[in-house]
This record gives sequence, C-alpha cells and structure tokens, in this order.
Amino acid sequence: MLRFTLVLSALLAFPLGAQALPAGLVERVITIPGPVALPGVVTLPAGPGPFPAVLIVHGSGAGDRDLTIGPDKPYRDIAWGMAQQGVAVLRFDKRTKVAPMWFAGKAFTVWDETVEDAVSALGVLRAQAEVDPRRVVMIGHSLGGMLAPRIALADGKLAGIVLLAGATRVLLADQVERQFAYIASIFAGDSATLAAVKAQQAAMAPRLARIRALTPADSGDLQIILGAPAKYFLDLNAYDPAVAMRGVKLPLLILQGLRDYQVTPDQLDDYLRTLGPYPDATVGRYEALNHLFIPGVGVPSPSDYAVPGHVDPSVITDIAAWVKRR
Repeated sequence: MLRFTLVLSALLAFPLGAQALPAGLVERVITIPGPVALPGVVTLPAGPGPFPAVLIVHGSGAGDRDLTIGPDKPYRDIAWGMAQQGVAVLRFDKRTKVAPMWFAGKAFTVWDETVEDAVSALGVLRAQAEVDPRRVVMIGHSLGGMLAPRIALADGKLAGIVLLAGATRVLLADQVERQFAYIASIFAGDSATLAAVKAQQAAMAPRLARIRALTPADSGDLQIILGAPAKYFLDLNAYDPAVAMRGVKLPLLILQGLRDYQVTPDQLDDYLRTLGPYPDATVGRYEALNHLFIPGVGVPSPSDYAVPGHVDPSVITDIAAWVKRR
C-alpha cells in the first residue's frame, strides 16, 4: 500500500552486513499508542544522559522500523550511527506495515498514514528517562519530510526538523509519472526492459489521470487508486510543503543526495525558491548518494537498491552535529 518507489522485477563502527548492536549502545523496545499499537525501538548512547534525540519518520510505503529495502536498512544505520555520536533515536514500524487492513473501507489521509503516529511517537520519545525532552528533533525522509510542517504544528514542541530527500513540492501523481519516464530513458537501449516499462506506463496512465481529475465532490469515494482513496490525494494535492514550512520557523536542516532519481536535486532547488528567506536553514548536498543516502556509482537506477550498502557516515555525522547544536 502506498509504495511509490519503482522497482522492476567506512567510518562507521559496524562493517557492511553487520547485525550486532555496536558496543556501548542500548536498545529498548517500545510501543507507540494510537488507533494501531506500533512496535518500535529506542537506541540509546552509552551513559546516563539526558541526550538530545531524534524521531525518524518514514516516507511512503509500508516500511518497517529499519526501512528494509533489499539488503539495506538505512534507518538502522542512522539510529546506530547517531547513537554512537551521543544522540538517542526512535524508529518504528509504520501503520501500513503493522495493520494494512486497518485502512480498508476508510477515506484516510496522511494524518492516518503518518502524522498521527509521528506525533504519538514524539510523546513516547520525550518520556524516555535518558532523553532531554527540550532537545527532540524529527527526521522526515521523503514523504515524511514533505509532511514535516504538519507534524511539527500538530506536536508543537520540536527543537528542529531534518529533511532527508523531503524537500519537494511535486505532487505524487506527477512524481510517479516522472519516475517512469526516467526509468524508460535509462533502458532505452534494452528493448525487452523498455517494453516492460512502457507497458507499466500505459497501465498507470488512466490511474494518474483519475488522480489529477479528482474534485472535492470525490472525497467520499473509497475506490483505491495507487494504494489510496480519493481523499488522500485531494488532501496532498491541496498541500504545498514549502509554503507550510514558512509558518513553522523551527531550525531546519535539508539534505539531498545528488544521485537521487526519486526526489531530484532540481526539486530541492524549487523547494528552496518557494521557501524563500528562512530564519535558520542549513542545506547539504551529497554528490554520490541516492534516495536512501547510500553511495553508488554510474547512472542511478532501481538496481541500486539491490546493492548492499550503508548510509554514508558523513550524513550521519552532519545530522548528529546539527542536532547537538540545537
């Protein structure tokens, strides 16, 4: 449900493929209350605290706490890496992962998919004895970053916001169409794969047209289009995250991988133009990193997500240092 990623078929203390928690760190299993109880884990640095802390908020899709994609677990990388640098981290399984049938027959929106659970999780994070509740920041990845202003305003207590590949104003239907066009372009010399992509594009076209044609009169329509009902898309179609961010005025760290073909560097440029002058914003761009902030080489493609890797240590260090300055 709500998976818009298109897939066709070393400075950290833990090595590639490591499964063991790094020495000195502690992980505590927690439950996030709400319409669906969500399991999660808090990763704590060594020592008594109180520590600054971050909550990781998912992008689209039914993600687990680690954002497991193929062999990679980028949210776990961030949690372990930041805890090694003195920042506590909460990550959790998304409602669409834990209870996908909860959404059946409901005219749900991103409030149900993401915002409500993120606000509840922030309350749980602040309640941990080792956490300084005045120094809690959210990391919004992809769609989670787009929704950061809504989460911040609903919570009202954040010390700052980090956007990871979340600085975009592109509507979801347009994003899907653009990704298909990009993938078709990189397989232009592979006739069999290109034909498969073109077939998917043709099948997707009427659904995207339906999303673009929605009006408020359709808000009660429960028919599922691309994993969500009309109300979901009407809500997002009327939402400009850069404009909404202007009203938040929290310290803001915006990070972008330049190999990201899902949320592209030009989308960051557009977001910053719309955001305009902002009281405390820092922007970081990383030449070799993809949508998961994992290094890669060559032409970015869906095959990147089948290659084992880790979130680049420089990203983790930059976020940890920024959080500790809040």
